Amino acid sequence: MSSVELLPALLVAIPILLAAVPIVLGLRYDRTGWSVAAVTTVGLAAATIALASAVYADGQVVHVLGGWGEPQGIGIELVADEFSTLIAVLVTVTAAAVLAYTRIGGPRGNTFYAGYLLLVGGLLGLSMTGDVFNMFVFLEIVGLATYAMISSGDGPESAVAALKYLILGTVGASLYLIGVGFLFMATGALNMQVLGEAIPQIAEAGGGDLTLLHAAFAFIFVGFALKVAQWPLHTWQPDAYQHAPDGVTPVIAALVSTVSAYALGRVMFTVFGVDFLVATPYLTEIVVAVGSISVLAGSTLAVIQTDVKRMFAYSSVSQFGLVVAAYGLVTETALLGAIVHLIGHGLMKAGLFVAAGVIALGYGARTVDEYAGLADRRPIPAAATAVLLIALIGIPPSVGFIGKWYIAVGSVQAEMWPVAAVVFLSTMLTLAYAARLLEKMYFTPASALESPHGPGAVATDGGERTDGHNTADAGAESIAADGGILVGSSSRGSPDSVSFGMLALLVSTAVLAVVLGFAGGTFADLLGPFVTEVFN
Repeated sequence: MSSVELLPALLVAIPILLAAVPIVLGLRYDRTGWSVAAVTTVGLAAATIALASAVYADGQVVHVLGGWGEPQGIGIELVADEFSTLIAVLVTVTAAAVLAYTRIGGPRGNTFYAGYLLLVGGLLGLSMTGDVFNMFVFLEIVGLATYAMISSGDGPESAVAALKYLILGTVGASLYLIGVGFLFMATGALNMQVLGEAIPQIAEAGGGDLTLLHAAFAFIFVGFALKVAQWPLHTWQPDAYQHAPDGVTPVIAALVSTVSAYALGRVMFTVFGVDFLVATPYLTEIVVAVGSISVLAGSTLAVIQTDVKRMFAYSSVSQFGLVVAAYGLVTETALLGAIVHLIGHGLMKAGLFVAAGVIALGYGARTVDEYAGLADRRPIPAAATAVLLIALIGIPPSVGFIGKWYIAVGSVQAEMWPVAAVVFLSTMLTLAYAARLLEKMYFTPASALESPHGPGAVATDGGERTDGHNTADAGAESIAADGGILVGSSSRGSPDSVSFGMLALLVSTAVLAVVLGFAGGTFADLLGPFVTEVFN
């Protein structure tokens, strides 16, 4: 077995095994978890890029765990192809990059980084598994790590958000597992490739097994709709994104739902196949309807939000709706657009949540109104946020434009004109909530309600306020010492808390969102073999 064939297994096993190291070291040393996570994720990123290079040069890489591939259809495989390796690269690079924020912005405990590595390993397993049952196993690993990371925030809101996600996430995974049970009853197999060959034969023969397949798809789709936060099954996501620590939100927003959306696409096109999707009455129409309604509902709810993180959370409901609707179109162009938008959204939303964290940590702003005048005082975070918002709208040249363009063209090819209208409406609604932030940052002057040195000002050294109250008890009237932004006791910030690495990460993400806007042809070349194979 070559070293390349071992890479898929190592990419999954190493972060899961090393997740125990921060806890063990924590028995003797404090705050060693960040170093362990940094070394591990950087190494994983390099290995994933090497694996992707091999896949794009020579074709897919398959690793049969334990060398046990029999009986046919039950042996456990990890498969790296053009689709899965692109998602794996997104996972490892994002996980490594976000550590530039958490080093200063936290959380900093060793147990947090143990959960961080466990999450990365679960996401990589979910990306590359070639077995529908083990997809459930990795879904649970990802879920458990995510619940713990969300609950690591301060205050009861984080615990409640994690509990809500735990309950709904367990329901989604259970529905998926029931669907897998129906698949096994109909085919006797769990391997995705074997299922992809068996299902067309069952569909052609008809009978009771076909009914089992219909039930299997229904359960699996609803389970993933909950995991991907499609309306009205989205209720866990806004609370989770808003109340998770600022260092956690970029990871779960950019990766957890993204990889779940990838898994839905993998099951739809690799397991059930295009012929089954098209031949089943009302199936594609239901998928398109779910995605389209989520697009409009998520965008509308985002427009009316006042908390920035909650606004971005509802935005994710909308953006993932576009991906699901594109899956339902069942055309090559739409599938290409769904994959590109999946990658682009992961990048943009990671950047936006990092920006929200940087601005909250350094400047004490968490609501739209508190962003007033930010561009004058802090031009770099404001400019990076503006670029990422423009990319999210889909204004060219940006990666957000490419995905939407392919989806819109795919809807025209499928003669699904309402989807094209939904793409346009979603762009207008995204512009509406993005414009609110842009207007506040660039065109609304900050209103200094109190002098930073007058009564009620906050002492910058963590001591007592000039009016005799301790900073820990400062109320909503306290203001950041850099002037002008009204904040509460839970959101005060200091510019000294923002490191060079945070700003470099934020600027790099914004630049990459624009650079990838010129890579439409590259995406088509990289993903062309996978898309062509799916439809042939």
